[in-house]
Amino acid sequence: MLPKDIDRTDLRILNVLQQDARITNQALADRVALSPSACLRRVRDLEARGLITGYRAQVAVDRIRTATIVLAQVTFGRHALDSFGEFDRRILDMPEIVEACRISGAHDYMLRVIVNDVHEWKDIARMLLGGDYGVERIVSHFLMDEVKPFSGYPLTSSRRKA
Repeated sequence: MLPKDIDRTDLRILNVLQQDARITNQALADRVALSPSACLRRVRDLEARGLITGYRAQVAVDRIRTATIVLAQVTFGRHALDSFGEFDRRILDMPEIVEACRISGAHDYMLRVIVNDVHEWKDIARMLLGGDYGVERIVSHFLMDEVKPFSGYPLTSSRRKA
């Protein structure tokens, strides 16, 4: 069931844009069976409503620079909102941390970090552990291959019937 303010045409537009954000308005309109003016109006409305939050290129960073990608699970010793806030502010200022999610479960954060090598990662991990943020433990995983890189969210439920 869709929220009242999103219809199937909006979903088709969002699906196409997730796969190809550089598509021309004319080609998008053709794909979703709208006139170009109606399509552009809908895209601008989706942007204004915050359903489209940005457009970006996927860059093969490993072809540009030395890149070691670390997926780090960060665990706090105590769960105080002020500790999370300080940690959030610190990692927002670190360009090496390219993605951060506060998560539930055994760990409190999942970070995606790009560094030149393991030595650079050790320096960052030591700084995070040694800071006054409440970090108790960091578990590091080094990306070997991206088997299925992120390419967008399924916008409708795909529940399978047993």
